[in-house]
Amino acid sequence: MRPPLPRVHAVTDERVARRPDLDRIAADLAAGAGAALAFHARGHALSGGEIFDLATRLAVHPPSRLFLNDRLDVALAAGAVGVQLGRGSLTPEDARRLEPEWWIGVSVHDLDEARAAQAAGADYLLAGTVFPTASHPDRTPLGVAGLADIAALGLPVVAIGGITPARVAAVRAAGAYGVAAIRGLWEDLEPDAAARQMLEGLTA
Repeated sequence: MRPPLPRVHAVTDERVARRPDLDRIAADLAAGAGAALAFHARGHALSGGEIFDLATRLAVHPPSRLFLNDRLDVALAAGAVGVQLGRGSLTPEDARRLEPEWWIGVSVHDLDEARAAQAAGADYLLAGTVFPTASHPDRTPLGVAGLADIAALGLPVVAIGGITPARVAAVRAAGAYGVAAIRGLWEDLEPDAAARQMLEGLTA
């Protein structure tokens, strides 16, 4: 039986993956949100070996959960509980053939993409960007209204893009099940507190 879908998703990128303090911050994040935390091993410019190394380093912080973005081969090898599919990935149906127990999410940027992902069999949606973010400065934000439209489809929605502890209440009010962040978690001066506050904002 697969575990519950985590509420707080700590997403990596190439910069995070190469931080010398990665292991310490990961431990702090796991201490803050426990089993409600998912680590997303991600980095478009990382080699397969680098992604596998990143995934195995993130997997040693139970009870947090490991997810892989796009690299389903590494997800199988590293024992991930979920995968996040983007443009150019396999379909949710194809991914489910590899591992029926995975949580299978799809990244979406608008309502049409969300409807298509739901029809394709996604278990949950990663929707964004919700607020302006340095990660995607050229992307028009969904805003909480756009997020609410996607959440109304009925799948669990994890909001991403400019997420901070102070903004969690707004996305929760729009119907978000969970939140995801890169800078809002990995660059916070107190990562354990940031993860805990985001979780409390979703579940209080």
